[in-house]
Amino acid sequence: MPDTSPPPSIPQTVEPPATPVLGWIAEIRLALAFLTRLPLPLRPEAAARPVGAAVRAFPLVGVLVGAVGALVYATADLLGMSPTVSSLLAVGAMVILTGGLHEDGLADSADGLAGTTREKALAIMRDSRIGTYGVMALFFVLSLRVVAVSYAGSSVEAACLLIAGAAGSRAVMPALLYMLPPARREGLGWSAGHPDRRRVVDAGALGAVVVVVALWPIYWALLAIAVATAAGTLVAWLARRRIGGQTGDVLGAAQQLAETAILLSYVAAPTWI
Repeated sequence: MPDTSPPPSIPQTVEPPATPVLGWIAEIRLALAFLTRLPLPLRPEAAARPVGAAVRAFPLVGVLVGAVGALVYATADLLGMSPTVSSLLAVGAMVILTGGLHEDGLADSADGLAGTTREKALAIMRDSRIGTYGVMALFFVLSLRVVAVSYAGSSVEAACLLIAGAAGSRAVMPALLYMLPPARREGLGWSAGHPDRRRVVDAGALGAVVVVVALWPIYWALLAIAVATAAGTLVAWLARRRIGGQTGDVLGAAQQLAETAILLSYVAAPTWI
């Protein structure tokens, strides 16, 4: 019988900073330090803040990550490499920049959500070893991302697609962090804190703006936003059903599936819109 005990309660809501301008700068630095491997030194008081206080900066970090991928793609294309090789190098550069943080979450979630009970699922997700489901999830998601980007007609289109996917998908994570309680009283999902609604709305708005600007005309952008939202909703539903809430791995899985959905919408849209 599955465990029906209630998940831990949501931690205390993070208070907003006193000054919006200083808050934005501090939040961007905190989000960069958390979501990338950039060597950004943080003051002790800033490092002590939960990452939930910086969720509205997540899409901006996505813009940076996507821009790095776009630069690598353009360089490879300029050197005469094929679109597939250019896409593989671009996606690889993005993974390196983030340290595979979200890919690791995807693999752990794929392994853990197959557990027969809530306790087993959480134990599997905490295990650093990767299982069959994790390997398959990584293979398919990374392959789909590379193939989708390779369909771009030019370096400019590839850049727009990479930036839209990276920024739009990182706007999904704050929503899950806000809507779902942490599945356990430790780990990243708990220590991230519970972001306030204003910051979650800011993150969603920023992500949507980037997608609309990058994937114009509007119907294409709306399709990308819709499929990213659907992917995040699916992950949230599975996490709530299987483990009673979110973990850091769940947030990473949501980002990966949302990004893949945005990239695939680029491939699918011309055939029926």
